[in-house]
Amino acid sequence: MKYLVLIYSNPESRAIWDRMADQDRATGLDAYAALDEELAASGELVVSEALTDPARTTRIAVRDGQVLTTDGPFAEAKELLAGFYLVEVATPDRAVEIAARIPEAHLGLVEVRPVRPSLDDFLR
Repeated sequence: MKYLVLIYSNPESRAIWDRMADQDRATGLDAYAALDEELAASGELVVSEALTDPARTTRIAVRDGQVLTTDGPFAEAKELLAGFYLVEVATPDRAVEIAARIPEAHLGLVEVRPVRPSLDDFLR
């Protein structure tokens, strides 16, 4: 089954990364690279991506046939989506095991969500 592992950051976790010595930051980034390599080798990785600065976000809503856009995330957001992994694993426990290895799990928040197998499943 596929699981989306969502990686969130917040101002405090971002500040921690920004204050890290170059070597410590490199160690954190190496942990991401190692996880990518391991999941690719095991065939569990579908895709992983880091997202740009949340200030570059455009939110879209359609109301009464009109497309409305807003720049940036909602101001009241405490955690902002920073990146994700889409993995295909045998059990939910394996998805949680992967999520726990993401450096942001120690600084911010990581969420694991099952992916619907198909649109038909959604419509039922």
